[in-house]
Amino acid sequence: MTRQSLMYRLPPVSVMIAGLVLAIMLVLVIFAPLIAPMDPRDVSSYSLMDMEIPPAFMEGGDPRFLLGTDNQGRDLVSVILFGLRISVLIGIGAVLFAALVGVVLGLVAGFFGGIVDSIVMRIADVLVSFPTILVALLISGIARAQLSADTMLTWAPLVLIFSIAINEWVQYARTVRASTMVEVARDYVRAAKVIGLPSGRIMRRHILPNVMSSVMVIATINLAGAILTEATLSFLGAGMPPTYPSLGTLIRIGNQFLFSGLWWIAVMPATVLVVLVLAVNVIGDYLRDRFNPKLAER
Repeated sequence: MTRQSLMYRLPPVSVMIAGLVLAIMLVLVIFAPLIAPMDPRDVSSYSLMDMEIPPAFMEGGDPRFLLGTDNQGRDLVSVILFGLRISVLIGIGAVLFAALVGVVLGLVAGFFGGIVDSIVMRIADVLVSFPTILVALLISGIARAQLSADTMLTWAPLVLIFSIAINEWVQYARTVRASTMVEVARDYVRAAKVIGLPSGRIMRRHILPNVMSSVMVIATINLAGAILTEATLSFLGAGMPPTYPSLGTLIRIGNQFLFSGLWWIAVMPATVLVVLVLAVNVIGDYLRDRFNPKLAER
C-alpha cells in the first residue's frame, strides 16, 4: 500500500478529533455516577453556603468546584455530567425508536407496494408537514395534562423520546423504501420469491443488510438533531423536570442569571452541548460522504 493510498484511507484530522471528543463524552455518560464529585439528584447534598461560586480559574473560585456552582449550591461539573447523560440517552433512544419504526415501515412499503405503500407514504407526508418541535411540544403538553406530576416524573424520558421520534421516522422510511424498491427488482430477490421463501425472511435476511448503511448514516446525522430538540424542549420547560436536569434544563436555569454576572451557570452547559452536537455532526457528515458513491469518487 502506497503512502498516498494510506493517506486517502485515513479520515481527516477534524473527524479524528470529533471522534475522540465523542468517545470521551460517551465514557463520561456511562460512568457519570462514578466520576461526578456529587449526585445532583440528592437534595441533601446541596449547600446554600456554596451557591454561586465562580469557576476555580476565576477570582473568588474554589478548587473544589472546577466549573463553579449554580444558584442551589450544586457543583456544575456534577450537574453537567448528569445532564449530558440524560441528553445523550434521550437522543439515542429517540434515534433508535425512529429508526426501528422507519425501517420496518420502509421495508413493508417498498416490498409490497400498492395500497400498503400509499398508506405509509401518505401518513409520512402528513407528519412531515408539521415541524418536529411543534409536534414534540404538542405531545409533551398532552402528556403533562393527562398524567399526574409523579407519573410524569417517571415517564418524562419516554414521553420525550416518543415526542422527538414521531416525526423523525419519516426520513428512515423514505430512504429504506427507495432502497427496497431497487432491491426487489434484483434477481436474488426474485429467486427467493420463486423458491417460496416467506416475505418476512426475504426482507430480514436479504434486503435489510443492503439498506443498513444508509440507515446508519441517517441515524448519526439525526442524533445531533434529536439532542438539540430535547435541549430545546427542556429549555422551553416542556422537557425533563428540574430534579433530573438535562443540558437544556441547565441552560434555561442559567439563562435567568446570565446578565447578573453568573454567566458560568448557562455558558458551561451550553458549551458542552455545542461541542457534543458539533462532534456528532462532523462524524455524520464524514459517514455520509464516505458511503455516498458519487462523493466517494471525488
